[in-house]
Amino acid sequence: MLNIALFGPPGAGKGTQAKKLAEKYNLTYISTGDILRKEIADKTPFGLQAKEVIEQGGLVCDETIVQIIENSINMNPDSNGILFDGFPRTYAQAYILDGLLIKMNTKLSCLISLEVPKDELIGRMMARASKENRADDKKEIIENRLHEYDTKTVQVIDYYKDQGKYYAIDGIGTVDEVFERVTDRIEEILSQTLLNVVFFGPPGAGKGTQAKRLAKKFNMVYISTGEMIRKEVAEQTELGKIAKPYLETGDIVPDDIAIRLIERKIAQHKNIKGFIFKGFPSTLVQAYILGGLLKKLDSSVSLVMNMNTSTLLSLKRLTARSKTPNARSYDMDAETIIHRLEVLQDRSCKILDFYEQQDKLVNFNGNDDPEKLHEQIADTIEKAFKEIRK
Repeated sequence: MLNIALFGPPGAGKGTQAKKLAEKYNLTYISTGDILRKEIADKTPFGLQAKEVIEQGGLVCDETIVQIIENSINMNPDSNGILFDGFPRTYAQAYILDGLLIKMNTKLSCLISLEVPKDELIGRMMARASKENRADDKKEIIENRLHEYDTKTVQVIDYYKDQGKYYAIDGIGTVDEVFERVTDRIEEILSQTLLNVVFFGPPGAGKGTQAKRLAKKFNMVYISTGEMIRKEVAEQTELGKIAKPYLETGDIVPDDIAIRLIERKIAQHKNIKGFIFKGFPSTLVQAYILGGLLKKLDSSVSLVMNMNTSTLLSLKRLTARSKTPNARSYDMDAETIIHRLEVLQDRSCKILDFYEQQDKLVNFNGNDDPEKLHEQIADTIEKAFKEIRK
């Protein structure tokens, strides 16, 4: 989702730009100012509460604003996100917005601030007052609104600067000139959005084969906890010595080891399109861990490719692999193979439910021809890249 807060002083042209942006990117447009004015016109309880404050150029209390926004977020299922115009306006509201978006299982993509000199702002609002007859566009009220902005609203800037989400845009020029500057910045932000894919399925489903090919195809980073752990074991590192007994029995290696290896791998790659994870998460706890690891990158799991494969086919493939140079220590006897399949089966339902509830799960028939399967998964990833670049 693309969630934008359009920021700037009164008279900066936020409303004009917001409507153009909402149309271009198919966003749900929420203007707290427009909503409040409608509430006042309709003489609702919220409107009566807000009327006196607005007419004096003050800021309506957070509780009222939150209730109005929650009532307004009836997302169009085809919408690509939300565009907030006039919210957040205070440091506290920045935290409130984070909470509202977390509740929706999403986050703010960026805060775009339109920068306009004070003299220009006053001139614009005085001109608007003569045309629209807005009660909050009288000169003394304009001065008070700008003072409120300077003393309260600018504190929001530091909040988003710390998160690397604050972008200042020159608000002087024609509507189209400013719009071009804003969209150029948004396109740059979208191009940096990571796509993170998890390959899930039983041992022998072909996850590694597909994941490696697709990582190469889409210029993504392939992260296999199994391969990293086997390398540690082969090199007899401290982590490898701890992990070795688990590998030999086909059990899951302690999470601390996987976390350290994944963190190391992620740190080695900058300016990439995303990650493809194979072998992690394999438990519900690990699903939470992966969420935390990606949160540090201001990202999250985008898709989970579940390769449904029959037990018989998994057994055949693992037995065949045991006779090749690629054999694993846990491929060597049927009892260990069956144990690994049972371990995954016991845990898989909770993981799949976890991602299905987030609408991130995509099921594939792992028994299909590998080339056909590759094309299906590649098509899904390609569509996902297009979605996050909208």
